[in-house]
Amino acid sequence: MAAPAERKKASRKKKDPEAPKRSLSAYMFFANENRDIVRAENPGISFGQVGKVLGDKWKALSDDDKAPYQSKADADKKRYEKEKAEYAKKSSA
Repeated sequence: MAAPAERKKASRKKKDPEAPKRSLSAYMFFANENRDIVRAENPGISFGQVGKVLGDKWKALSDDDKAPYQSKADADKKRYEKEKAEYAKKSSA
């Protein structure tokens, strides 16, 4: 039997520290706002369980309840697009 062929580990391109930060989704705005509340309600809860509870709460929200988080996400997406365009101009010049 032949030994398994060694795979070369693909090296990732270094991320430019000057590049703009990606925009957050509506769920991430919700999770950031409610993470501490979930931890306070459930002392000793594991990291993975916090995510599951937040996911369940997010799914239970109505579209009207999600609207403020969606508007924050839309504003953050516009910010990211603007910063990305400025970064592209600067890096190509």
